[in-house]
Amino acid sequence: MHTPRVLTARQAADLVHDGDIVTVSSSSGLGCPDAVLAGLGQRYEETRSPKNLTSIHPIAAGDMWGIKGIDHIARPGLLSRVVAGSYPSGPSSAEPPRIWQMIENNEIEAYNFPSGVLYQLHRAAAAKQPGVLSKVGLDTFVDPRISAGRMNTVTPDAFVRVHELDGQEWLFYDALVPNVAIIRATTADTHGNLTFEEEASPLGALDLAYAAHNNGGVVIAQVKYLAEGGSLSPQAVQVPGILVDALVLAPDQLQTTQTEYDPAISGGMRRPLSTLEPVPFTLEKIMARRAAAELQSGEIANLGFGVSALVPHVLVEEGLADAVSWVIEQGPVGGVPLLDFVFGVAQNPDAIMQSSDQFTLLQGGGFEHSLLSFLEIDQHGNVNVHSLPKRRHVTAGVGGFADITSAAPSIVFVGSFTAGRRDIGIENGALQIRADGPHTKFVKEVDSPTFSGKRALATGQKVLYVTERAVLELRPEGLTVIEIAPGVDLQRDVLDKSEFELRVDPNLKTMAAELFRPQPQNLTLAPLPEHPRVQAVWA
Repeated sequence: MHTPRVLTARQAADLVHDGDIVTVSSSSGLGCPDAVLAGLGQRYEETRSPKNLTSIHPIAAGDMWGIKGIDHIARPGLLSRVVAGSYPSGPSSAEPPRIWQMIENNEIEAYNFPSGVLYQLHRAAAAKQPGVLSKVGLDTFVDPRISAGRMNTVTPDAFVRVHELDGQEWLFYDALVPNVAIIRATTADTHGNLTFEEEASPLGALDLAYAAHNNGGVVIAQVKYLAEGGSLSPQAVQVPGILVDALVLAPDQLQTTQTEYDPAISGGMRRPLSTLEPVPFTLEKIMARRAAAELQSGEIANLGFGVSALVPHVLVEEGLADAVSWVIEQGPVGGVPLLDFVFGVAQNPDAIMQSSDQFTLLQGGGFEHSLLSFLEIDQHGNVNVHSLPKRRHVTAGVGGFADITSAAPSIVFVGSFTAGRRDIGIENGALQIRADGPHTKFVKEVDSPTFSGKRALATGQKVLYVTERAVLELRPEGLTVIEIAPGVDLQRDVLDKSEFELRVDPNLKTMAAELFRPQPQNLTLAPLPEHPRVQAVWA
């Protein structure tokens, strides 16, 4: 019977060799094998080995709220290249994580690729396939005709190229073959079988393990508990022990950021929705309310980090908690996605999928709406969500954004019209712009495109941009203002605050006054039409 060794984190670090490609399963603090990464950093401090590692992170490892993650190994000499879907992020006032400092100082090669594609690259590596052919990333900063996902000037143009097949353009991403996979679970038995009963998601642990194991590599699993071999339910095992080479016990591992254990986010219990904190009456809540009005009862909707994450909580207040089934890239299906530094988990989920499988749904457009945030929008409808020059650690990077927007039938981008210090109030059901932000988010050209407006128009996607003062729609003739907030002057507060000419719908509407009042709106959502095959059967 296969029996993996039980090692300390420092002992496990000895399994990593100079020049290895090391892949890490994590999503910020969620599922982060922080103890093993700390052991790797400790070994380098003691021995100056291993050297010149490449580290792969489909989603960020660690955060800026107490879990160091990748920062344990972000040291010149130890880490020479990083390929990540996202990076630790936090407030602009905080000191940037060490990994961001290395990227900014050109001390490391660094790539930012879509998270879903990175998971698929692990499956390709496991199956000995050369890579992944995908439309995800076309006409964005990941496209080699723009920047190939490179994050600084020392990073070479590698891993992604344009490929034409049957008259269509695709991006081909080269497989990344790991020598070491560092994953995390809740319980291991002495045969190495892994269960995830206290995890809010298994993320991509299985695919990372397959990729390393099938290519002669090593799989290290950090766990909270050790059980007798054969005592775990086979149905509960999500990573079989045959793939696991070493176990590291970390009984104090956090479930996710600043959370020791919450059974309501891992399926252990269902907590009353009344325990959720009410959303304060702010400009952000107004935007979330307006975005919520685009939804239909019965639909599947995706959600991104930022203002849009308030939408499920708005629906809870309106008595519509079960109207929409939320899917987020980390794996939860249903429930109420949580906010801020614990984003990525859901209270009372109906299911928790592997993140790599969730991206199959998202890349295939198997949902009705995606609600996402933005940093900048330009005259072509392009959106930048990943790049904020001089304060790059404020945004995590592309994450699953490009995977989601590549096929979403309908996208609602949600964010404020301007940035910087401002004084905007809400009085008597109207917006009062007393002092506006000095920086517009509607710029002539975005710093770097994460979403292509041109491609969205070509593929027939519906795209709205919801702000506190106006709603705009992407149309072939240009960005068009279709609604303005009560109390807003169209010319002064909207048109003059854009670096490019905005069009105005001849039937311009005023946003509903109920959005700007603190009490619930009595929102109703139109029902999603039944599937035509179902309708045909019951007609």
